[in-house]
Amino acid sequence: MFSVSSVVQLILFNLCNCDFAVHLSTLAISLFNMNALQQILRMASWVFFVGLVSPILAQSANDYASLRDRMVSQEVEAAGVRHAGVLRSMRATPRHEFVLAGFQKQAYYDVALPIGDQQTISPPFVVAYMTQQLDPQPTDRVLEIGTGSGYQAAILSPLVSEVFSIEIVPKLGRRADRTLKRLGYKNVHVRIGDGYQGWPEQAPFDKIIVTCSPEDIPKQLIEQLKEGGKMIIPVGERHQQNLFRVSKIHGKLQRETLRATLFVPMTGEAEAARQVLPDPKNPSIVNGDFSRLIDKTRLPTNWHYLRHARVVTDKKSSEKESQFLSFESAEPGRASRALQGLAINGKVISAVKLSAYVRGRDLQEGLMPQQRAAVIITFYDQRRAAIDSQRLANWKGTFGWRLESQTIRVPLAAREAIVRVGLLGGVGRLDIDKIELTVADAP
Repeated sequence: MFSVSSVVQLILFNLCNCDFAVHLSTLAISLFNMNALQQILRMASWVFFVGLVSPILAQSANDYASLRDRMVSQEVEAAGVRHAGVLRSMRATPRHEFVLAGFQKQAYYDVALPIGDQQTISPPFVVAYMTQQLDPQPTDRVLEIGTGSGYQAAILSPLVSEVFSIEIVPKLGRRADRTLKRLGYKNVHVRIGDGYQGWPEQAPFDKIIVTCSPEDIPKQLIEQLKEGGKMIIPVGERHQQNLFRVSKIHGKLQRETLRATLFVPMTGEAEAARQVLPDPKNPSIVNGDFSRLIDKTRLPTNWHYLRHARVVTDKKSSEKESQFLSFESAEPGRASRALQGLAINGKVISAVKLSAYVRGRDLQEGLMPQQRAAVIITFYDQRRAAIDSQRLANWKGTFGWRLESQTIRVPLAAREAIVRVGLLGGVGRLDIDKIELTVADAP
């Protein structure tokens, strides 16, 4: 007499090569056991279902892999990330597994996505850039502050010895831990706690990477960084931050400013210690004339996620010499842009006036009609969910310098806003200067 398990094994082994009905009838006659037959039928039905679904799942996995490879090539490698290990890890790590189900279709766009509890998963380029600046080595023990979705830890995992990651939001930390374990990241250790305190029991660390922004570098993290170690950290006000690479040499920190950035704030003790708070009653654009540059670069301060943009010094017609931001692209759909965040309270402010000097050359839409040169302001509520977007203008063709302005109504629920400028997927060249935002009367 065959055992049920052996019968099932025979079905599993032969199902793909022989007629399904013949095997079932032959085995049933051999067994004369209805309970066993019922178990066989249930198992066989499951195998049949898996046989139907597996190609679909495989196709989906192949689709994700293709999207991931294209994202790395077009949005990460093309933007300047050259570290071979980082690029390999970006191509191998399934970002769609780290975002909420409703956002999986957007997983391989170079954008931040909400992960719940007012937190976001950083854009892929930012993750890759920060990882490259950290210079990960196979023997490194790395401390990460701000687990979030777990994606940054997953990118680091194959590049270093161990990753110790701290998340202050319990629900996010537990979800990230489950995701990382399910996907087999065995050298990542997640802890629920306030990252401001670091992880003293596991210190010192060769490298520290911080994915949320304090007003200044926490003393505890400095103490837990090894001599000769490196830290990548965004520091500054809530909406005006710079990304720093910090090295610990002879017990002292050497700071290098890398670029402007915008991360969610470091909460807990770090937030309680802030001295400079946003002023949502008086929103404004900072460095709207692009006159201030980050040390040793041509990158403008206060403007983050710059892509395919450069500061140019030139003379406008009948005006004195000035600096302006120039976007240029011949590839439809390319994310040519610059962003700046600000606080704004829709309960207090009913409208704002947005203005800028612009100049265009051969401006055309990209892959879709909405992909065209513009200035866009997007409003967010207290949960950081987008509630409205307004465009200053949609520019086409070729034209000289001119002033564009528009009064825009502020939604009552607005608490934050992001101003986006650039080609935004369109093609041609757009020059922009003197972007201003002031409080206005409702239109």
